[in-house]
Amino acid sequence: MTPELSATALVKALHDAGLHLAIAESLTGGLLTSAFVDVPGASKVLLGGLIAYQTELKHELLGVSRALLQEQGAVDPEVVAQMAGGVRSKLAQKSGLDESQVVGLATTGVAGPDPQGGKGIGTVFIGISAPNGDYVYPLQIAGGRAEIRKGAVLAALAALGEHFL
Repeated sequence: MTPELSATALVKALHDAGLHLAIAESLTGGLLTSAFVDVPGASKVLLGGLIAYQTELKHELLGVSRALLQEQGAVDPEVVAQMAGGVRSKLAQKSGLDESQVVGLATTGVAGPDPQGGKGIGTVFIGISAPNGDYVYPLQIAGGRAEIRKGAVLAALAALGEHFL
C-alpha cells in the first residue's frame, strides 16, 4: 500500500470515528504530515504537525522531560511516547478540543550518516497517544538516510492503521 492510500484510509477512518490527528516529527521532518496533507479533505481530521528536530525543542514545544532527554537522548521509546502525548495535548487545547477527540502520532530516530547518542543508524521509534491507550513501536530500518525516513513514514502509517483501520 502506498503512503497516499494509507493516509487516505486513515483520514476516512479517523473522520468516521470523530477523531482528529496531531503529529510530532523529528526524524521524518515533515514527511509524515505531508502524507496526510496530500489527502483531499485532510483538514477535517488533521489539526497540524510540529517538527521538533532539535532536542531542546522536544522539551519546549512538546513537553518532553528535560531530564529524560539528558539521560536517554532524543532517540528513545519514552521520548517518542512523550512527544505523541505532548502534541496531542497541545493541539487539542489550541483547537478547543478535548484530548479524547485527538490522536497524537510521533516519530524519532537516527537516519545517519552517524549514530546518535549510542543509537545506531536506522533505529526508529513511532509513538501513538490515543483515547484507547498509548503505544510505542521500536523499529530498525535498513538503508540510507532517505530510505530510513520514508520507511519511518510507512511504519507510522501502518502503526496508526493497526488501531484505526
